[in-house]
Amino acid sequence: MSVSAAVTATTAASPSRPLVAHRRSPPASRVAAVSRRPLRSRPHLVVSSSRAPIPPAAAMATDGAAPGTGSKKKLLIFDAEEDLAVSLAKYTAELSEKFAAERGAFTVVLSGGSLIKALRKLAEPPYLDSVEWSKWHVFWVDERVVPKDHEDSNYKLALDGLLSKVPIPTGQVYAINDALSAEGAADDYETCLKQLIKNGVIAMSQSTGFPRFDVMLLGMGPDGHIASLFPGHPLVNENQRWVTYIKDSPKPPPERITFTFPVINSSAYVAMVVTGAGKAGAVQKALSDKQTSSDLLPVEMAVLQDGEFTWFTDKPAVSMLQNK
Repeated sequence: MSVSAAVTATTAASPSRPLVAHRRSPPASRVAAVSRRPLRSRPHLVVSSSRAPIPPAAAMATDGAAPGTGSKKKLLIFDAEEDLAVSLAKYTAELSEKFAAERGAFTVVLSGGSLIKALRKLAEPPYLDSVEWSKWHVFWVDERVVPKDHEDSNYKLALDGLLSKVPIPTGQVYAINDALSAEGAADDYETCLKQLIKNGVIAMSQSTGFPRFDVMLLGMGPDGHIASLFPGHPLVNENQRWVTYIKDSPKPPPERITFTFPVINSSAYVAMVVTGAGKAGAVQKALSDKQTSSDLLPVEMAVLQDGEFTWFTDKPAVSMLQNK
């Protein structure tokens, strides 16, 4: 199926049809309501301006916007992973409700790794029934160039862990075309995004001229990489393409496609989900007050132009921060 055919097919997808595995052709798109579930325990929270590093703190703080922008950063620290998962589901469901009401669609970008497990509460009551899943359009911030049923596929990870358990229309889940080369798959994915902007499914950032996704739900590697943007790799400097490709990933498999920083940084909301002591070093560098522009980790380059960036962390992940 061509990209244009796949995008056109989104309007014909059945809202009640659950997601199923696809053949090797690009999938397609759709959107929904929410209830509010109290947190088991109140996380530690600190809020900061968009470009200044986040000073760690244990007390609650009020929202703060950077001068000249509407961008905000928040750091949430949870005592237990279960509490983080409950909070992340509430956060995502409330954004779904907000954008479904405002735009009639909710564009969600996923990463791979442990993020999908952290989203598991969305497939349980009350969200399974209260979220308007027919409004969701699901994308990937990066993907490995492997068959969709391969164990390394981010699509398969999300399908098994979340998407097969919630009734998002099949045509509104945008996997890569795994029959193409890395370069071809990146071009095809970018073409798909441009068509969806024309169709009004994806918003366009007025300030950057890049796609403005409603929320990106992301993870971070121990080395500070996000998406498939790795420390020291030339792709971190790509500022023209929306979607590009890598054939020499330092983490296997080597061939991938990835969103670029201009797209990531044009998002309305980003949730950065980082847990475990193995990532404490990268968290400490990203959130300390000793940042230098000469040696930024990729996660430090994720600076929203006009949006809200929230860190969802646990105590081991912030164990190297002072005054946490």
